[in-house]
Amino acid sequence: MDDIKKVADIINKQIDIKPEIGLILGSGLGVMANEIEDPVYINYSDLPSFPVSTVKGHRGRFVIGSLDGKNIIAMQGRFHYYEGYTMQDIVLPVRIMSLLGVKKLIVTNAAGGINLNYKAGRFMLITDHINLMGDNPLRGKNIDEFGPRFPDMTEAYNKDLISVAEKVAADKGIIVNKGIYAGLGGPNYETPAEIRYLRNCGADAVGMSTIPEVIVANHMSMKVLGISCITNMAAGVLPEPLNHEEVMKIAEKVKPKFAVLIKGILKEI
Repeated sequence: MDDIKKVADIINKQIDIKPEIGLILGSGLGVMANEIEDPVYINYSDLPSFPVSTVKGHRGRFVIGSLDGKNIIAMQGRFHYYEGYTMQDIVLPVRIMSLLGVKKLIVTNAAGGINLNYKAGRFMLITDHINLMGDNPLRGKNIDEFGPRFPDMTEAYNKDLISVAEKVAADKGIIVNKGIYAGLGGPNYETPAEIRYLRNCGADAVGMSTIPEVIVANHMSMKVLGISCITNMAAGVLPEPLNHEEVMKIAEKVKPKFAVLIKGILKEI
């Protein structure tokens, strides 16, 4: 707790606004942070005992400012379990966001489409998740200042925020699906057999992030909106092999629609 407060204090001294909305930008989606007005940039590497992003497409810094009249703190790059970080490392930025005053969190990711009705380049509003990462960020001693020992996850993804996102997407002519996100540890992509298993379990998309951050956000009573960019169809759906370059290519292609969607949502929440 002392370490978390220390980093929050360092950030607080560098900004003159109180962020109300947190934004976590997934692979290839960090360009959204360039839309933030009067930005203050804080590199993760400049913060004591703070993880750094090691994955291509993750810039590795906080961007703090305003966007469409809302005070924002954005993560331009996140951390992943497969990078060797602990679950507590991964969720450290969300803890810090809470101490800075954030009450709503928009978390985004690049994901593989499991649902056979999905297409690469579309967005999925996350309605629920399946944690298959093999670990939990709340494991260990509970920090009572943040939340209860046994937090409820019945509505991990806020229904009101989902409704807002649906309305904005419809108004903007952006096709979105709603579905369940499965999180695995990675870094390898899943096998076709694993994808069939996940589909039978009810998952619509799969990725290697998001769930730890969402668990901790709920622990701290944040309202969460989750959005997956379906950057590829999962293993076995199409004959082509999977690669990160293709993920980045699709993310680059959809970034104008992504910016329109996020900015529209921010105006309404």
